Amino acid sequence: MKKTLSTIITTVFVVLVTATFSFAEYTATGVSQFPYFQLGCLIIGGLLIISLKHKYQRMYTGEVVGAFALYTVLIALFTSPVIDAVKSLVS
Repeated sequence: MKKTLSTIITTVFVVLVTATFSFAEYTATGVSQFPYFQLGCLIIGGLLIISLKHKYQRMYTGEVVGAFALYTVLIALFTSPVIDAVKSLVS
């Protein structure tokens, strides 16, 4: 039961973070420049992390949630609005 509960908690976190990423990018760029590739990478990474959490019971839920949060930040850094903001900040 504990294994299933921790996997469900991880899945809910992954879905919520992915939905938040999608909403933020849609708000920032619109439909014409939506980063579908980054969204696909985020979904595949989330599925991979969920499957690892389900397979290996000794992984703590907090570790998995933290790893996915850092992965989401890394993916978000390579989207067009963030790169444009960094360019304007540097120049």
